[in-house]
Amino acid sequence: MKRLIVGITGASAGIYGIRLLEVLTKHEDVEVHLTISSSGARALSEELQIEIDLDNFKLESLIGVSSPRVVYHHESDIGASIASGSFRTEGMIVVPCSMGSIASIAAGISRNLIQRAADVCIKENRRLVLVPRETPLSSIHLENMLKLSRMGVCVLPAMPGLYHFPKTVDDMFNFVVTKILDQFGIDAKLIQRWKE
Repeated sequence: MKRLIVGITGASAGIYGIRLLEVLTKHEDVEVHLTISSSGARALSEELQIEIDLDNFKLESLIGVSSPRVVYHHESDIGASIASGSFRTEGMIVVPCSMGSIASIAAGISRNLIQRAADVCIKENRRLVLVPRETPLSSIHLENMLKLSRMGVCVLPAMPGLYHFPKTVDDMFNFVVTKILDQFGIDAKLIQRWKE
C-alpha cells in the first residue's frame, strides 16, 4: 500500500486539495495521512463554506464521505507519525501551498506539522510536491521556489492545461490533480491524455 501525506494550507483554491482527497479515497492501495493548517481551514470556510473543526476533525465534513485509509493529524501534533523520518511514506503533497508555507519549507522552519513533514521528506529524499496558487509572483516567491526546486522538490503550480479540451471547471481541477498524482505513479484516469 502506498502511503502519502497530504497537507492543505491557507492559499486560495483549497478545492484542489479536496478533489485530490476525493480521488485518493477511491484508491484502495493508498493510505493518506492528512493535516490541515488553521489558515487552510479558514480559507476553506471563506471560499467554499466548508466548516472544519480541526480539534475534532471528520473527513465527511471535507469530502462528504469517511474512509478508514485516511488518517488525520492535527497541525500542532509534532509527535505525529509523519513528523518522523522513520515513518516511511512515498512522499508528500501540499495542495494548495501558501507562499508562507513555501518560504518556511525553503528555510527549514517547522512551525506546524505540515512544514515539519515537508522538512522530513526533503531530508529523507522523498518526493515532495508543492502546489502553489498565487499570482502575481514576487521575486521572493520565485527565489524560494527555485531554491526548493534545486533541492529536488517538485513545484507544481495550479495551472490547468487546455489541450485536453476541458468542458467544465471540474475538468480543469482534474487536470491539476492528474499532474500531482503522476508524480507518484498513480493514474486516476481523470483526463484524456495527449494523443490518447
